[in-house]
Amino acid sequence: MKRRALLQSLAAVVTARPFGVRLFAQAPITAAETATLKAIAEVVLPSALDRAARDRVVNAFVAWVRGYREGADRGHGYGSSSLSQPTGPSPAKSYPGQLAALDGLATAGGAKSFAALSVEDRRFVIERVLNAPPVVQRLPARPTGVNVIADFMGFYFTSGDAWDLAYRARIGRDRCRTLDGSDRAPAPLGPGTQDQGPGTV
Repeated sequence: MKRRALLQSLAAVVTARPFGVRLFAQAPITAAETATLKAIAEVVLPSALDRAARDRVVNAFVAWVRGYREGADRGHGYGSSSLSQPTGPSPAKSYPGQLAALDGLATAGGAKSFAALSVEDRRFVIERVLNAPPVVQRLPARPTGVNVIADFMGFYFTSGDAWDLAYRARIGRDRCRTLDGSDRAPAPLGPGTQDQGPGTV
C-alpha cells in the first residue's frame, strides 16, 4: 500500500475509533506492549536521546506502572500537617486497551503493527490520537490513565533528567542534595551526555 493511501486509511480509522479509557482487571505491561511504548518513545522523546536512552525511559515508566499500589499512604504533603489522600486506582488499567488500539489503527491502515510503521507515520497517528476526544490539553504531572501517550510524555518531561537535558546542566531536580556548592551554578552536562539519556527518572 502506498504511503498516501496508508495515511488516508489511518486518518479515517483514527477519526472513527475513539481512543478512550478501557479498563482491564489486571494490567501488567507485556513484552509486546513494551515494544509499542518503545515505538512511541522514538517519536515523542527528544531526538538527543539515542535508542539506549529511550529504552531506559521506557523501562523506568514500565517499572513505575508495575510498582504502583492502589490505596497506598502518600504521607504528608510538603508543608502540610494533614495526610494526603491515598493513591487512587492504577492508571495502568487502561493501558492494555489503548496500546492494543494503536496496533489496531495500524493494521486497519494496512500495516503489520504500530511499531512496523515508519517514524513519520507513527507521528501522524500519535498527533491525531492526542487531538482526538478527549483532547490532551496538557501533559499530566503524573500518569492518569486517560491517554497512555500523554502519560508517558508527562512521565519523562516532568523528570529531573528532562530538566537536565533542557538546560544542558546537572540541575538534579527532585534529587536529594546537600547545601554544599548550592551557591554555584549547576555544572554543565559533559560531552555526549545528552546522547546517553536518563539514568533514573
